[in-house]
Amino acid sequence: MHKKLVRPEMDGFTPYVPGLSIDEIKKRFGLDTVIKMASNENPLGVSAVVQQRLHMASALAFRYAQAGTPALTQALAQHLGVPQECIVAGNGSDEIIDLLIRVVARPGVDNVVAFTPCFSMYDVQSRLCGVEFRQTPLRADFSFDFENLLALTDEHTALVFITNPDNPSGYACPAADIVALAARLPKRSLLVVDEAYVDFAAPVEQYSALSAFGSSPNIIILRTFSKMYGLAGLRLGYGIMPAWLAELVLRVKLPFSVNILAEQAGLAALEDTFFVAETQRVVRDGRAELSQGLTALGCTVYPSQANFLMFRPPASSLSAHEIFEALLRKGIIIRPLSSYGMPDFLRVTVGTQEENSRFLTLMAESMRGGIS
Repeated sequence: MHKKLVRPEMDGFTPYVPGLSIDEIKKRFGLDTVIKMASNENPLGVSAVVQQRLHMASALAFRYAQAGTPALTQALAQHLGVPQECIVAGNGSDEIIDLLIRVVARPGVDNVVAFTPCFSMYDVQSRLCGVEFRQTPLRADFSFDFENLLALTDEHTALVFITNPDNPSGYACPAADIVALAARLPKRSLLVVDEAYVDFAAPVEQYSALSAFGSSPNIIILRTFSKMYGLAGLRLGYGIMPAWLAELVLRVKLPFSVNILAEQAGLAALEDTFFVAETQRVVRDGRAELSQGLTALGCTVYPSQANFLMFRPPASSLSAHEIFEALLRKGIIIRPLSSYGMPDFLRVTVGTQEENSRFLTLMAESMRGGIS
């Protein structure tokens, strides 16, 4: 009976499964200390400059934010070297994904194309909007098979999504290849390049499509403050897109979806260049430490340009699921990849030096089936 009251697209949806929380694991296993290395959060936490700005701005929480978030989009325009009218800020880049699909794709007519596995929101929002969602597998080494991706497109392909660097593998494709792909898409298709992790790539210029923005009129770039800037809990992201599309998106975007504290935090984060540089150093060094340590344990570790590593335990050890559970009991949360259709793989976020060392020690114990 209830199904008759809702849209038929609701059939088949399951809730998003986030990473486990620290408090949840403390309570479950009676632990005093838990290290979370599952959700690709910033290992340094929140910038002191941002914390101070939030404290100063907290008295303004009773005010509505300014529609369109103009102070932040102006600062981003200067920071990125793109016109302000091409930037749309949102409640995380998730909101921009949702808006793009609803504004561009025609229900029952158009389709959206992506690789598999991919960020679940591309799929969820497409199907919720009544838009066909098409996927093709990554190559065995998790690189992008653009020929197969192109084979899925047609005159009704509204959007093509690519995450670069990709999640959960960390693979990054040179920007030149992405620009070449954009030029080969059907006339009406827009290429959305989700660069949530691009600030961790080295060099950024080699992998970011930003330099091609403007010269490639069908490229849209998504960015977030959740990873590099440590603002995951405040939900702040943005899209860089042609001005004509940004104007249309802003017509239907909820006017106050970016709250006043998130905007102030974003402004402060852009100013704190020391925090960004230190985050990049910690992630770069930690990524190398984790890669070497996991490889020494016999794991297959995949090259990453993000702030995480994907790996597969050796066949001689416990299974990926068993290792994940063993680490939980020891107070370490990493990410199992069964929800990506990859039950033999695990993903670990780069932490501080102390967190990385603790993880590697307990990982070795867990692989042997040992207890802490």
